[in-house]
Amino acid sequence: MAYLKLKDINKIYPNGFHAVHDFNLEIEKGEFIVFVGPSGCGKSTTLRMIAGLENISKGEFYINDQLANDKSPRDREVAMVFQSYALYPHLSVYDNLAFGLTLQGVDEDVIEERVYATAKILGLTDYLDRKPRALSGGQRQRVAVGRAIIRKVGVFLMDEPLSNLDAKQRVTMRSEITQIHRETKATTIYVTHDQTEAMTMADRIVVMKDGYIQQVGSPYELYFNPVNMFVAGFIGEPPMNFMRGIVDGNTLKVSENGMDIDAVVDLAPVLSAQLIEQYQGKKKVLGFRPESISLAEQDGCTPITCDVELTELLGDNTNVYVNIGNSKAVLKVDPHDTPEMDTELKFFIPNKHIYLFDYQTEKVIPTKK
Repeated sequence: MAYLKLKDINKIYPNGFHAVHDFNLEIEKGEFIVFVGPSGCGKSTTLRMIAGLENISKGEFYINDQLANDKSPRDREVAMVFQSYALYPHLSVYDNLAFGLTLQGVDEDVIEERVYATAKILGLTDYLDRKPRALSGGQRQRVAVGRAIIRKVGVFLMDEPLSNLDAKQRVTMRSEITQIHRETKATTIYVTHDQTEAMTMADRIVVMKDGYIQQVGSPYELYFNPVNMFVAGFIGEPPMNFMRGIVDGNTLKVSENGMDIDAVVDLAPVLSAQLIEQYQGKKKVLGFRPESISLAEQDGCTPITCDVELTELLGDNTNVYVNIGNSKAVLKVDPHDTPEMDTELKFFIPNKHIYLFDYQTEKVIPTKK
């Protein structure tokens, strides 16, 4: 296990493109950290700087309190799993697993012991004589993971390792990688654009956008306490709904076009009187998660009337796409409560589940929870 520290890390390419800005993070020994964000946000570039495959333009990177900026990838004691598997096609599964140990000059008896132990963990014992082309995508990914963990290094780096698998294989491999982490207790950094992978696997998640860290926290913290609209909209499936409006008296009058009032939200149960007074006439953004709504009226809720545009039955729930005046939203409801399309629907948002964001900065506004 290794302790990592990234201090004011920047990546600037020769053409002037600034890919990563002032990245600061401390990773404890044995943590499973996930970097998540849209394509081009800098997450893979950061991982490659940690691996030593990219130079650090500015900042300091420490492994166990030792400065590692100028260390070669081999000297950093890290193992990396790539999206493309990167297996040797002419070698058997056994030889692919053993390759790194062979280069290190490890004794053949030790290599054999480690290969069989690793194959047992990953369910590859029956495939050791096969070449990669004779394996399924999931099996190839297991070999790639096995080649990393067999070296018993302090840090595992995984760059979108499941993106080439189908949906069922991804679910299986997510649980297997999580179980391997529990067994090896190695510090792991995992890069993905899939927020479901991040939520189900991580001890902590680092959300990135345009080369900047947006928020670092546990899956629970990011889901229930997002710091801005980007994190709120990125974490959760379907994403959080946003509706823009203007504070008028004790209400937020929601209007997408600035003219027609789509909904009126009572702010008294949500904001302090001081903030309501401070925000008079200011634009704010209402946020609520699709699954937080209710179709049954109850105390402490804000009622909203909408028109049903489309429904998607997913089995355990139904996504209902609605128009709230000129605003659009998605509601998640019980499949037995699926409304008819092209009908009017009234739903209720519990006040404790309402989020408010500043229109300009997009930062969250403290509400009564």
